[in-house]
Amino acid sequence: MNFLSMAGNTILEVNNLTTIFRHENQVTRAVDDISFSLQPGETLGIVGESGSGKSVTALSILRLIPNPPGKITKGTILYDSTNRGEINLLTLPEKELRKIRGMEISMIFQEPMTSLNPVFTSGVQVAETILQHLHVSRKEAKEMVLQLFDEVKLPRPAEIFRSYPHQLSGGQKQRVMIAMAISCSPKILIADEPTTALDVTVQRTILDLLREIQEKHRMSILFITHDLGLLGGFAGRVMVMYKGKAVEQGSSIEIFRHPQHPYTKGLISCRPPLDVRLKKLPTVEDFTSGDNGKIGLIQEESSRLFSLQNIQSAEEREKIHREIYSKPPIMTVSNIKTWFPVSFSLFGKPLDFMKAVDDVSFDVYSGETLGIVGESGCGKTTLGRTILQLVHATSGKITYEGVNLGKMKAEQLRNLRKELQIIFQDPYSSLNPRINAGNAIMEPMIVHGLNGNSRQQKERTIELLEKVGLQPGHFDRYPHEFSGGQRQRICIARALAVGPKLIICDESVSALDVSIQAQVLNLLNDLKRNFGFTYLFISHDLSVVRFMSDRLIVMKSGKIEEIGEADAIYAIPGSVYTRELLSAIPKPFL
Repeated sequence: MNFLSMAGNTILEVNNLTTIFRHENQVTRAVDDISFSLQPGETLGIVGESGSGKSVTALSILRLIPNPPGKITKGTILYDSTNRGEINLLTLPEKELRKIRGMEISMIFQEPMTSLNPVFTSGVQVAETILQHLHVSRKEAKEMVLQLFDEVKLPRPAEIFRSYPHQLSGGQKQRVMIAMAISCSPKILIADEPTTALDVTVQRTILDLLREIQEKHRMSILFITHDLGLLGGFAGRVMVMYKGKAVEQGSSIEIFRHPQHPYTKGLISCRPPLDVRLKKLPTVEDFTSGDNGKIGLIQEESSRLFSLQNIQSAEEREKIHREIYSKPPIMTVSNIKTWFPVSFSLFGKPLDFMKAVDDVSFDVYSGETLGIVGESGCGKTTLGRTILQLVHATSGKITYEGVNLGKMKAEQLRNLRKELQIIFQDPYSSLNPRINAGNAIMEPMIVHGLNGNSRQQKERTIELLEKVGLQPGHFDRYPHEFSGGQRQRICIARALAVGPKLIICDESVSALDVSIQAQVLNLLNDLKRNFGFTYLFISHDLSVVRFMSDRLIVMKSGKIEEIGEADAIYAIPGSVYTRELLSAIPKPFL
């Protein structure tokens, strides 16, 4: 939304920008001849998938492209500087450009944990930015930081000042990054995926915070995201990027209501809708690939992706549920408490506890997808790890097929892990960078002595690669050679390698582009239908959980707020907390 858009001069004008990367003999045009402008007080959204060139565009504006392998080969970036008038940032001497970076044009980077130095406190890092650009003492800088922390609504600013990044939540770290970015009152704020992987409620507060700061400091914002739905009520104009090119630009209302490019239509359509339950999510590929007659499927009212055949009726759903819930549960969780001591007496006796999971009980039925949703810190991930005995419960009982998991010996539990698997949130950190994809999938087979000899295990691995939508040739590639979505497919194949019955998906799609997310969600549902899997699907994304789940558990502060049939909870939430979560879901102009 344009909060302060003025009729004055353009503050930033990018013309025919081209940025390339050279790898051996191959040249990639990461940004390919794009042009756009930014007005004073305006918010311009740049949207696209990973690899579309949106982040490289932002880095090119500040000339932060590493050379080699990157190089800006063409274009002008005209900036209306405070003290210098209109200047071309691409020809400005490095010494002069350093005065503009952080001072007049500032940037919030995508991942706050990697952007903040772990060995310095949060306050010291923000103060250093102020000391670098402003002529103030360290005492004055500290006072300014405390005021900034209060402005970005961080609780207990003095305590946050002394805290290290690892001691803060994701939302708090992002607020520290925002405080750092606005510390010198820049004219332009570049926000690169500032809400990725944050809860919907935290995401909403960050967007509201940026609005307030923009209004107060009269800034222009360049907001970069892979989620087009996020921009609906935030950005006045939108530029859609695809394979390095700007394929569509216009007001956010026009882009959402009348998208012109097939890629834009795909981005809008691949998010799980809340008004109907689709059996299969559309993907970007459905709109941008295939024969000429298949491009732009959304234009066809009879498209299979939006036809009645792809909408699951209440009768179909009820029939499936009657079959699932007519049988005894495969797992029963009874009064589970997982508490972590946070303070101790002089003699080492715990005095106080962080109650991550606090007296939780529910059943899991064979063939269902049980969704677990809540904000960060609600206990959902700890609950999943407790079920797998990766974290030991303080009290309570978890029974799987009649066996108490808490009473099992280590060797028995190791054998049982064939049936209970987990897919973690970050596929890159879940894979050993020194082991190729094929051996990563074969490893659990070898550990459990499954699927015959090494030749048969390799054949099984290739079969699994194909089942998750990869190619046999991917066997010898290493994790860094795959995209995020491909790496997650490898993790899914690895989980399938031991023939599990129950799979815990712990935020397994939260860090993926919406289009890749749709592919992975469709894959998980296809595998469930083909193999009869049972899923515990943990996520903070309510629209995704609703698409996947038969039943839903809403958690808050370690406890269950409500549990029931997923569609019923979305239609008539019984908890105030659930209503707050639902109201925080971004609602574009549709």
